[in-house]
Amino acid sequence: MTASDWSNFTLRLEESLTNTLSHFLDNWRRNVTAAANALENTMAEENFRDVTWYLAVMIGIFAFILVAMLVSTVKSKRREHSNDPYHQYIKEDWTAQIQQSDTASR
Repeated sequence: MTASDWSNFTLRLEESLTNTLSHFLDNWRRNVTAAANALENTMAEENFRDVTWYLAVMIGIFAFILVAMLVSTVKSKRREHSNDPYHQYIKEDWTAQIQQSDTASR
């Protein structure tokens, strides 16, 4: 082999290795991009699912608290208008004070 044959061989070898490496890196980049896109889609779907569950739980807790407050208020109002002794005592005390102030003013 002559020197020019060796230089041609070196150039062809360099071109072949460059093309092979370029092809490999392009395929690898394409695979990484596809995997990253698939992972991103999966993460977005899971995050949306987690947000949905979080909102459902928070709204449920809020509704439970509101219902508990409503029930306790209704129970206390019902008790307030009942004939329990404490309510009757307050009612009699107030009416006595009103009657005393009416008689004093006359």
